[in-house]
Amino acid sequence: MIRRALALLLTFSPALVAAAPVARPYAGADGWAAADNAAIRGATIGPIENGYHPGVGYGSPPFERTLAETSAQGGTWIALTPFGRVHDLTGRGIDPRFEAPSSETRAAIRASIREAHARGLHVFLVPHLWVESGDWRAKIDPGSDAGWTAWAASYRSFLLGWAHLAAEEHVELLSLGVELRSWVTTSRAPSFVTLAREVRKIYPGLLTYSANWDDVDQTIILGELDVVGINAFYPLADHEGATLAELLAGGESVRQKVHALAERWQKPVLFTEMGYTTRPDPAVKPWEWPDGMKDVKVDEEAQALAYFALLQPMTAEPDFAGFFVWRVYSDPDDVSQEAEWGFSPRAKLAGHVLKDAFGAQWSADHGPLP
Repeated sequence: MIRRALALLLTFSPALVAAAPVARPYAGADGWAAADNAAIRGATIGPIENGYHPGVGYGSPPFERTLAETSAQGGTWIALTPFGRVHDLTGRGIDPRFEAPSSETRAAIRASIREAHARGLHVFLVPHLWVESGDWRAKIDPGSDAGWTAWAASYRSFLLGWAHLAAEEHVELLSLGVELRSWVTTSRAPSFVTLAREVRKIYPGLLTYSANWDDVDQTIILGELDVVGINAFYPLADHEGATLAELLAGGESVRQKVHALAERWQKPVLFTEMGYTTRPDPAVKPWEWPDGMKDVKVDEEAQALAYFALLQPMTAEPDFAGFFVWRVYSDPDDVSQEAEWGFSPRAKLAGHVLKDAFGAQWSADHGPLP
């Protein structure tokens, strides 16, 4: 009975959303406006983060099933996240190997892009960093001018390698980085701007950067982007047991922040990551990583309500370019990648909310619905 009531409640109203203002072109984002696409309805497909699971990663037959599921749900984009390894926060360099030789990873990414395009899906390529020490990449600090110069050179090699591949495979959107707060919100930012302009000479598609939700306003490089990207793990409430009305008010507050940011920069805003874990009160501290939790109660309804409370206001915002849900995996049947209370919405109530959102008319839709 509870699930039936939830299904009735979580309905996106195309009539209401369609009545919102029509999206307009953005200065500095001509590529987006000229594309005349519907807003991004995306899913991040994570790699298999364990070398003991061969044959089920990017480009594999299981990956093709994940693409099929994404399309069937109404998704129109996928995000791929090739990782480079960083030992710790001293930023001594990036190892391009991630559970496989870098040549194999690149071949798998190429195959994945081609398979997605063959299915009519657009691709967002997100070169990502995995910190072996378990620390947050946003805190990388080489500690000296010489250290920063060496770190920037290593990151340049990493990013340009993926920019070349993105250009060769006609990837539609590329992220310059993910949560690099210590670089792009500080006096070190000009060196990142130089790198962004170098990427422009290689890659002709649209550029974004995946800022963290709480530092995007301090991010200095937004002027270099076509689309402002946010890893949108916004809290929707500050206390446990929040009602749906309180969660929706939190979602409306996020919408207002997105609108103000887009108007300030005259560029659409994209949620490069968005998601909630499958546990009680996931919208209070949505950034908490499931691997660090123990004895957690699985709560599909709480996850679904959090999805709905964020997405319902956002789909009515004309400055909102869309989102990529965080995340599903390249093998849809592999449950070893995260705990049952993790972020994945697959085969959960949140998956139904996601499908409903994908199928609704959004205020930011430039062209016909997919």
